[in-house]
Amino acid sequence: MATDSGEQRQIAPELAVAKWFNSEPLTLAQLRGRVVLVHAFQMLCPGCVAHGTPQAERAHRLFKNTDLCVIGLHTVFEHHDAMTPTALAAFIHEYRLTMPIGVDRPGDGSPLPVTMARYGMRGTPTAILIGRSGEILYHGFGAEDDMALGALIASALATDGS
Repeated sequence: MATDSGEQRQIAPELAVAKWFNSEPLTLAQLRGRVVLVHAFQMLCPGCVAHGTPQAERAHRLFKNTDLCVIGLHTVFEHHDAMTPTALAAFIHEYRLTMPIGVDRPGDGSPLPVTMARYGMRGTPTAILIGRSGEILYHGFGAEDDMALGALIASALATDGS
């Protein structure tokens, strides 16, 4: 989705969230002017639990005094009966997650949740970095290297969005 060759970048679709944890409801529209890191995860995804979600929480804490907003997005596309909001609340408590976390809205007649489909996510963990102007700067799937993701975040924070 993101390009480095000067092509026009895609504006990030709005998040479709059914429930929020650790935050009042957030929208990308209200966050315009800030850099946003969306971490899409499932609590039963081994890569999310071992790497992606702790990484997103570290970014949330390390960049808390900057214009970065880290949002966890619990996007359930399998094991729907096991990954309820009650189970997610326990997961958030046990893993001491403090970043805002939204629950992706279920798809209408589709196993894919709404935000997951809007972004064309291939699975979890997924990292999406959104620039100050609302454009998708980076869309990655799988484990992200801490240094590489940190460099992307720092670069986005260093730009004014124009």
